[in-house]
Amino acid sequence: MKRSLLLAGLAAVSLAAPSAAQPNWSQAPRVTVALSSFKFAPATIRLRAGQPVILHLQNSGSGGHDFSAPAFFKAATVRPQDKGRVEGGSVDVAGRESVDVALVPAAGTYPLRCTHAFHSMFGMKGSIVVQ
Repeated sequence: MKRSLLLAGLAAVSLAAPSAAQPNWSQAPRVTVALSSFKFAPATIRLRAGQPVILHLQNSGSGGHDFSAPAFFKAATVRPQDKGRVEGGSVDVAGRESVDVALVPAAGTYPLRCTHAFHSMFGMKGSIVVQ
């Protein structure tokens, strides 16, 4: 009887779904991306797949910009409290403001651009490379 209970308990433990570990955001590196008149700096953002990161989007211009990378945000796991900052795959950053978005990126190469009128045409575009 005791053996049956022990085996049943072990079976229940092995069948239980593993709990998804939450990233330790306090240990996540901060990657600063400067948004200014018609450029991202750096233009190519390099991240590590599966490694938590905090994107610090800093707009030095007086006008607004956005950080638009729909495929990147769709593939990434965005920290729950930051999901509201990402709308339609884009993060708005008002003039002289900054926005942090914590996420775990997925491997791939993703296009990046500012969707404000003529901004990408004047060179405000780049890529996000996640390896």
